[in-house]
Amino acid sequence: MTEAVVVEPSARLRGQLRVPGDKSASHRALMISSLASGSSTIEGLSQGHDVRSTGIIMGQLGATVVEVEDVVHVRGPEDGLRATDEMLDCGNSGTTMRLLCGLVSAVEGTHHLIGDPSLSKRPMDRVATPLGLMGSIVRGVGERVTAPLTVTGSPSLKGIDYHLPTPSAQVKSAILFAALSALGETTVREDVRTRTATEDMFVKAGIDVESRDEGLGRVVTLKPARPRTASWQIPGDPSQAAFFCVLGAIHPDAHIEILDVDSSVERNGFVAVLQRMGATLTREARGDETSLVSSSSDLAATEIHAHEIPSVDEVPVLTVAAAAAKGVSAFREMGELRLKESDRFEGSMSLARSLGCRVWSEGDDFFVEGLGSSAAFIGFEIDAGLDHRLVMSAAVAGAAGKGCTIAGADTVASSYPQFFRDLGSLQ
Repeated sequence: MTEAVVVEPSARLRGQLRVPGDKSASHRALMISSLASGSSTIEGLSQGHDVRSTGIIMGQLGATVVEVEDVVHVRGPEDGLRATDEMLDCGNSGTTMRLLCGLVSAVEGTHHLIGDPSLSKRPMDRVATPLGLMGSIVRGVGERVTAPLTVTGSPSLKGIDYHLPTPSAQVKSAILFAALSALGETTVREDVRTRTATEDMFVKAGIDVESRDEGLGRVVTLKPARPRTASWQIPGDPSQAAFFCVLGAIHPDAHIEILDVDSSVERNGFVAVLQRMGATLTREARGDETSLVSSSSDLAATEIHAHEIPSVDEVPVLTVAAAAAKGVSAFREMGELRLKESDRFEGSMSLARSLGCRVWSEGDDFFVEGLGSSAAFIGFEIDAGLDHRLVMSAAVAGAAGKGCTIAGADTVASSYPQFFRDLGSLQ
């Protein structure tokens, strides 16, 4: 049974909040620490169900994962991770499943990966193909290799030179995790630069990774080695901060500060998009932390290309911003949205229609004719289809407009369990 939540409109929004630890970095910190020999610590780990799935699986593979007073302690086994006959349940997390395929590709034995109904529809052929070239075998259902998956790990993987057909930090990362134990260097080439969490964190763990930009893309080369132990500090997740940045911008009376947000360029494309639309959105230093401050604004339509936000995770909430803007906003080359937790391409358009906008699509592009203000939004009901980002995007629209009812709202637990508490704190 999924929970329905009623979001009431708010006349005024003020306050500070801290979003969950960056989910991308959290997954990787758990995996890298489990591969190292010895003890690592992680502060600020995301408490969402997705990251919890990764932590449980690392334990199944032989690592010890224990939380003590908000610090997660991970001990990687001296002789390395080992296969288990247990099912490795990735839940709703595509990051867990794709990165795990790469990680266990170098762990000898047979590994069984499963996920929930939503994850079991997502294509894993994009990782199965390069990992197969390295010497692993990833089998699943149908041509798109959907879960349940069986990964046959090999202790004698070989390095490859691979061009990503579609930009994806998850696929790049899966290859790089496998490459840690491969014979020879591995190179990954991407036409559009994606988030660098894996490369940056590998460098901190003592791995030799070279990265160079080529046009809009990047070439990453890794020399195999075992990660060293480390102390990880996980900053706030930019993709979660995006919801409150949009809320502050479209609400008629708002001033919201989001504390300690990861400032990586590839993770903050949505900031430039909102500023281009006219948002009063600034980045402010607070000691060693970087905060985002968003205030009420009059937005104008813009054209948004997928390469500006390579993961396209922020598109649903940017659709809400487009709905509040004056003019027609164009979302270009957004086909990747169809391959997320739900069909976010259709879901984003459906959400804008629910607000009263005229919306249409042409191929992988879609268009939103904005209403000029969130005050023009209509109250609405929506079924988010078990997609946490559509839930939170709908909640932003409801709080800034005339309220809403969201079916399936409990799915926010996968990434941001305290979302509705934090939304309600802005008084």
